[in-house]
Amino acid sequence: MPYDTLLFEVADRIATITVNRPDKLNALNDTVIRELGQAIDEVRTRADIGGAILTGSGRAFVAGADISGFGSRTPVTAAELARRGQEIFFRYENCAKPVIAAVNGFAMGGGCELAMACHVRLASDSAKFGQPEVKLGLLPGYGGTQRLVHLVGKGRAMQLLLTGETIDATEAARIGLVNRVVPAAELLDAARAMLTAMLANAPLALAACIEAANAAWEVGVREGQLLEAAHFGVLGATSDMREGTAAFLAKRPAVFTGA
Repeated sequence: MPYDTLLFEVADRIATITVNRPDKLNALNDTVIRELGQAIDEVRTRADIGGAILTGSGRAFVAGADISGFGSRTPVTAAELARRGQEIFFRYENCAKPVIAAVNGFAMGGGCELAMACHVRLASDSAKFGQPEVKLGLLPGYGGTQRLVHLVGKGRAMQLLLTGETIDATEAARIGLVNRVVPAAELLDAARAMLTAMLANAPLALAACIEAANAAWEVGVREGQLLEAAHFGVLGATSDMREGTAAFLAKRPAVFTGA
């Protein structure tokens, strides 16, 4: 599928989605949001794709929303914008295939929210993070107030939300906003290596882990445990489970088929 604001490449079962508006620091406008939705749907439906890396071109991952048209929005159209972004970011979070954010530079506002919607976040040592919406008289609208609390705890989230401050990659890793910080030149290789390790595992088990882990905060721990048990039961009857256990006992690599 052709894209106007994204680059979409597939190699070795990995889709690399690059937000490609470097002259605008990859700011999110209506076209970028729409195409991000199309891209994750392509990842979800293509059999030759096992997972995805999301990154940005130039100096930014995504520097935030394109605010040039904000002044003309009404309460109704602004709420519609937020709901549209929330729905698309929700698709990234709940994709049954692993999605890694490779944060190469500025991840501010909507960019930080987009990174948080991915399953894992790797950051270059030059990356910057923040939710500066209060400085514009706004709050994060694409799920940031919810995911930030979940990832870093209420106290740290409140500090970032209420000050609008920017933090560097080292601090983001310290508080749990990112999983790992790597040199900028090694970022995409590190993301590919991590995703390749994930894709060596059983695809049905990956999907079940994503759904069950998301349920821990979407529906609560008890309900999440019930879902976990249900998935455990279903996976216990799969060919991949039999292959995985046989390979472990035979001390050989497993060959999973997704069945």
